[in-house]
Amino acid sequence: MTGILFIVATPIGNLDDITFRAVEVLKSVDIVLAENTRRSKKLLSHLDISKPIRAFHEHNERDKTKAIIGELKSGKSIALISDAGTPLISDPGYFLVVQAKKEGLRVVPIPGPSALITALSVSGLASDSFTFLGFLPSKQIARVKLLKSLVSRTETIIFYESPKRILSTLSDMYIIFGDVREVCLAKELTKTFETIHTDSIPNLIQYLTIEQNHQKGEFVILISANDKIDIAEAENQLDSLLPILCAEMGASKAAKLAAKITGIDKNQCYKKAVDL
Repeated sequence: MTGILFIVATPIGNLDDITFRAVEVLKSVDIVLAENTRRSKKLLSHLDISKPIRAFHEHNERDKTKAIIGELKSGKSIALISDAGTPLISDPGYFLVVQAKKEGLRVVPIPGPSALITALSVSGLASDSFTFLGFLPSKQIARVKLLKSLVSRTETIIFYESPKRILSTLSDMYIIFGDVREVCLAKELTKTFETIHTDSIPNLIQYLTIEQNHQKGEFVILISANDKIDIAEAENQLDSLLPILCAEMGASKAAKLAAKITGIDKNQCYKKAVDL
């Protein structure tokens, strides 16, 4: 009988946030895979659990996966945990899960805390539709390019950001989004110095610069949606606009300009342009 790979969510700050089910699973498995063994040992010690812990992180995931699959096939059950929150969400584990499923092994989720959902629930921003894009690029050119591509998005956008880049990221956002959008900065979630601010970008920049300590901690950034366009009106506008633009320029350029004017996705505009 093969073992089970459990994907176990752990607290993002307050250790009391772990679920009863997660505790029972950690007690029952043969091995715990952890991104940071030192941090995970503290959690297991707090829970009075003694299990073999192995390092499993982005630098060794591919090398370790074959052996882990073998142990699962031999009947051992294994729990994968991250430093904090739900594994695989901007954390290692994807390659292992894919390989385990290819081998027909059981992969069981043990749900629990997630920083992005925690922040979204108290941000005051729309939660009916959102996109999570992990960590922003560390290089400014790539970061600016990505942020520019999100200007017309009509859902809440969520990122993670490190303390060393938070101020420069907010400055880039101000240039691109201006002072109209609401943005939520959430840091140290569920910890003693938990801070959640939803405000305009200029006010958040002022908050970060007024006190150096305000820039410390791991951040979740949430950007409010662009005002939703009237789809029917926009498509009527597109139908009238595209023939005029296509008569003056190529389909690709016409689609790009039409997308900016109407707010309709560029690919949809291009498809209509080439069909004219």
